[in-house]
Amino acid sequence: MKQLHKATALALLMTLTGVCGNAVAAPDPAKIEARKKAKTKIMGERTGKKVVKAFEFYNNDQLNEAIALLEELDPSNDFDKATVNRYLGNLYAQKEEYTKAIGFIVEAIKPDVLNFKDQGDLYKLLGDLYMGQQKYTDAIKTYNDWMDFTGEQDGKVYARIAQANWELKQYTKVLAPADKAIELEKEPSKSYYMLKIGAYFELKQFKDAVKVAETLVKLFPDDGKNWTQLGSFYMQTEDFSKGQTVMEIAYKKGYFEKENHYKILSSYYSLNEIPHKAALVMEKAIKEEKVKRTKQNVTAVASYFHQAKNLQTAAKYYEEAAKFDDDAELFRKAGSLLLTEQKYSAAVERLNKALELGTDKKGTTYSDLAEAYLYQEKYKQAYRAIVKAQEDPRTRKFARGWATFIKDKAQRKGVSL
Repeated sequence: MKQLHKATALALLMTLTGVCGNAVAAPDPAKIEARKKAKTKIMGERTGKKVVKAFEFYNNDQLNEAIALLEELDPSNDFDKATVNRYLGNLYAQKEEYTKAIGFIVEAIKPDVLNFKDQGDLYKLLGDLYMGQQKYTDAIKTYNDWMDFTGEQDGKVYARIAQANWELKQYTKVLAPADKAIELEKEPSKSYYMLKIGAYFELKQFKDAVKVAETLVKLFPDDGKNWTQLGSFYMQTEDFSKGQTVMEIAYKKGYFEKENHYKILSSYYSLNEIPHKAALVMEKAIKEEKVKRTKQNVTAVASYFHQAKNLQTAAKYYEEAAKFDDDAELFRKAGSLLLTEQKYSAAVERLNKALELGTDKKGTTYSDLAEAYLYQEKYKQAYRAIVKAQEDPRTRKFARGWATFIKDKAQRKGVSL
């Protein structure tokens, strides 16, 4: 912690706040009331003078001198000792020497002799220091001790307890304090809801996570991340229709920040049998460099156009994807689609490329190649290709029938094979 403004440093140190966060506290109202009404104690004259001198050092930015003076003190009564330890704990915390700070604060708290507010504030500060040192079990206990001692409840403290349980991977114990934090805070805090969402996801309770995410969208409708988060969550619950609707809204509002957002929307279109929109979203995103032009992404565009029966465009993208690393299967797919579209010369080129690269589907590729040659009336090439197709057990029977057909066709055309 960097040195704070002199006038407010110690006050702020007493209420350190952290982003971090089970037992439910059980305060005794009678004891709490007695503590509040207890007579205010003050330091003895000798100790008090030294403490005042220490604060003069402190106010002159002489932090080390202030600490040294306080450490020289050896008060004769428990209250003075606890008070000096309290100040030393705060000063060491300001120096970011947190282990020492924790040690002094523990000693200050132990005798339970400080005035009510000072003792309560120390409990909370100690909890915060434990959080900062990743001593989450100690932090949880200390925060509950604070609630036991003061009888108070604080949304931020409950949030830190929830966070501490999260860090300990005690996900079921995150939920109750997170709910309490949400209940106690006057203004909703997104971070509290995110703790719940994270816990539900770790517990694989996706429907509950979605409910919390839906609440976030209602509470913070202008936060684009809430929309894209909710949209992606619906994928987990297989509610593809709602997912599409939410991601469409986010898309139209310009909330997409990651390439995965475009992929998720395209996936929803595909799953909801609107592949043409899936293709257009991905194609546009790649052209605008919102999505990287990788083999995987280009192949996705190809497959969406393929689903949409836009075969010529699909073939173009399959070929583009194939060129990333000479993928024989993608060249074969491009050739097959071009054959269907009656682009026979183009089909031959891609199919031969697939064979050259060693496609695993030789029988299918040679069969398609034979068909492409046949429709160009290149009977010799067609026959050679269909003979090769017979070498593959998966296409042998089909290829033999076609071989007879091609041979007859060639004979009628006066072509000798």
